[in-house]
Amino acid sequence: MGYMGERTEEKVARKLAKKQKLVNVAAKRMKADLVLKNATYLNVFSSEFCVGDIAVSDGLIAGVGEYEGVREVDVSGKFVCPGLIDAHIHLESSMVSPAEFARAVVRHGTTTVICDPHEIANVMGVDGIRYMMEATEGLPLDVHFMLPSCVPATDMDESGAKLDFRAIDEWFAHPRVLGLAEMMNYVGVTRADPFAISQILASQAHHKKIDGHAPGLSGAELNAYIAAGVYSDHECYTFENALEKLRLGQFIMIREGTAAKNLKALAPILTQARESRCMFATDDKHPIDLLTGGHIDYIIKEAIARGVDPVIAIKVASHHAARYFLLNNKGAIAPGYLADMVVFDDFRSFNVLQVFKRGREVFDGENVIMEQPKVEEGLSARAHDTFRAPFVTEERLAAGTLPMMGVKAHELITPNLGTADGYDAPRDVAKMALVERHHNTGHVGLGYVQGFGLKSGALASSISHDSHNVIAIGTCDRDLALAVNRILEMKGGVCVVDGGKVVAELSLPVAGIMSDEPLVTVNEKLETAKDAAHKLGVNPGIDPFMTLSFMALPVIPSLRITTRGVFDVTTQSYV
Repeated sequence: MGYMGERTEEKVARKLAKKQKLVNVAAKRMKADLVLKNATYLNVFSSEFCVGDIAVSDGLIAGVGEYEGVREVDVSGKFVCPGLIDAHIHLESSMVSPAEFARAVVRHGTTTVICDPHEIANVMGVDGIRYMMEATEGLPLDVHFMLPSCVPATDMDESGAKLDFRAIDEWFAHPRVLGLAEMMNYVGVTRADPFAISQILASQAHHKKIDGHAPGLSGAELNAYIAAGVYSDHECYTFENALEKLRLGQFIMIREGTAAKNLKALAPILTQARESRCMFATDDKHPIDLLTGGHIDYIIKEAIARGVDPVIAIKVASHHAARYFLLNNKGAIAPGYLADMVVFDDFRSFNVLQVFKRGREVFDGENVIMEQPKVEEGLSARAHDTFRAPFVTEERLAAGTLPMMGVKAHELITPNLGTADGYDAPRDVAKMALVERHHNTGHVGLGYVQGFGLKSGALASSISHDSHNVIAIGTCDRDLALAVNRILEMKGGVCVVDGGKVVAELSLPVAGIMSDEPLVTVNEKLETAKDAAHKLGVNPGIDPFMTLSFMALPVIPSLRITTRGVFDVTTQSYV
C-alpha cells in the first residue's frame, strides 16, 4: 500500500532494516515502539498464563520478558490473549458494509476473519468478490477470503452468476485468498461430479485449503468427501457427527451464529485430547447479535460457562484457526508473531478493554479507530443495480396441492411433511414463494411450510441463501404478492405486509443483501420488522428473516424451495 513503485533493492533494504530493528529490540539494544507492561498473557504453546512485558516493533512482537518502550501501557491485573479469529463467516449476513462490520467486531477482540463471499458472488459473480476485496482493504481487521466453491450452490439454483474453476483460478494468487470455501455440493463431491471435483483440484493446485459443508454426512459418503480433499466442516450439529468427522481427519469449526447454534451440542469435544482440531466460527451474524451479544468473545464466554477450560476456549478462538489456515504469524503472543492482542478483564465476563492490531491500538475501550475503505465508483454502481425481475400477480401465486416442509427454531433441517392444499392457519400452514430476480425468467417456485407460526399477512426478503432470489411466506396471495413486489421496488431488502399494507421494511440496496446505513440504524429497522413479524404470529423461537433465508438453500435436507418448485435434497429430485 505505501510502497507502490518501489524498486527491488529498495524493498530488500527496507525489509532488512525492519528485521534488524526487530532483532535489536528483542535483544534490548533498542526501545520497543510499544510495551504492554506487566501483562498476564496466554501462552498458547505451553497452555498457561505467563507474566511479563510484551514488546512490539513495527507491528511484530519482538519479545516477552522485561522491556522498555517509546510507549508503555500498564496492563497490571488484566489479561492479554492473541487476537480472536472467526474461522468462517459471510460478512454479507451482517446486512451492513464490511467497514460497519469491522467497527462492530473489533471492539469485541476480533482481529481476523475468514470470509466466504459467496452471498454477493451468487448475485454479482467475480464482481462480487472484487467488491468485497475493495470494501475490506485497510480495515483494522484482517479479512482473508476463501473463494466461493458453489456459485450456484447446486444446479437447482438460479443465481446471478455461475463460477467454475476457470472463473476463480486467478484469484488464488491474491495474498488474502487462503483457499476454497465451504464445498456445499457434497452430493456432487461424493458422486465424483466433474464440476465439483474440478473446484477442489484448482485449490489444491495452488496448495490452498478446502473447507467443507456436509450436514449429517457419515460413513462411506463421509470418507469419500474427505478423500476428495475437504479437511474442515462447520456443519456439525451433533457431538457424534463431529467426532466421526474429527476421527477421519477433519478440523471441526464449532459454529455459534444467529440461525445455527451448535456450541451446546459440541462443547464436550473441547477436551485436551481433541481441542487442537477445533475452531470457532459464526457463519452468519445478524446486527442484533453483533450489537448485544458480541462475536467470537461471546462464544468464548458461552464455552467457559459450559465447563470448557478457559485456556482451551481462547486457543480455539485464536491459535487453532491460525494454524489450520497457515497464518503462521498469527494466533500467539511470542517473538516474531503479529502484535494482534486483546486486553480483557476476566474469563467470566471477557470484557474487552483494548485491542491492538499489528501493534496499533484500534480499540481504546470506547472507540474503534479506523478509516473507511473506498470502492471503485463503477463497481459500487453495479452493486446497487442487481434486480431483473417483473412484478408478480396474485394469479401467478395461485396453487392447489403442493409439498410441505417443516421448520423448527434454531434448526436448519426442514423435514418433509407431505403435502397441503392451501392456507390453513389453525394447522400453522402458510404458502411459500421463491421469485427469480436475476435474469427476468419469470420463474416462481411455490410450496407450503408448517411450523413458522404466521397467522396473518406476509413476509418477504431478498436474502435467500445462496442465490438470493426473493423469498416470501404468507397467509394470503394478496399480501404475498405485495410483499414480493415491495422487495423488487426497493431493489432489495426485507418487508412485512398485513392487510394489504407494508407495515415494516428495511432497504438493502447493495446487491440486495447489504445496507449503506450504520449498523445501529440497520438493526433498528430490522428489529422493527422482526417485531412486526412476531405480532403476526411468527413463533417466538424463530428469527423470521434469518430462518426464512435458509429455506431456499437446496444443500441442506430435506425439503427446500427453489424457483422451479420444492426440491428434496435427500433424493435429489423435485416433489
